[in-house]
Amino acid sequence: MRHGKTINHLGRTKSHRVAMLSNMATSLILNKRIATTLAKAKALRKYAEPLITKAKTDTTHSRRTVFSYLQDKEAVTELFGTISEKVAERNGGYTRIIKLGARYGDNAEMALIELVDFNEILLADTDDSSATEGKSKRRRRGGKKTESTDEVKNEAGTEVVEVVETTSTDEAEASEEPKA
Repeated sequence: MRHGKTINHLGRTKSHRVAMLSNMATSLILNKRIATTLAKAKALRKYAEPLITKAKTDTTHSRRTVFSYLQDKEAVTELFGTISEKVAERNGGYTRIIKLGARYGDNAEMALIELVDFNEILLADTDDSSATEGKSKRRRRGGKKTESTDEVKNEAGTEVVEVVETTSTDEAEASEEPKA
């Protein structure tokens, strides 16, 4: 039984696991998002979030403590610089894990782990939500068709133009004349 065993060993020795989590945390801090397996992402969340919390107080002691975990000066500078400024008012939950599906080679469940305050796409969507309140929203279900019959947009957003064959006036007149 696994009562009270909270650490996922990830099939590695302690030294290998600590080195791997240190490298992954450094990559997460420098790149703001990384793709990995779901188990590694969950283990990385437990490893990285306390470091981000410690970076909110910029003292020499907290810098040395974080450096002992990361072993990378650039990552420590980035963490205490831009990241600590953005998460200053947040009380936890600095990372987000998004499941990506199964990996093709070995069917391992993949996930994207990212820093919450650095997702510019999501932040832009929340900022634009006030601007799009006046517009009508698109629904999946049927309803009134308001688009013209000549130009119809498909799901991908590209225009599909219906071609209607018309005969020229000369051909139409020729076909209406009685033959002698």
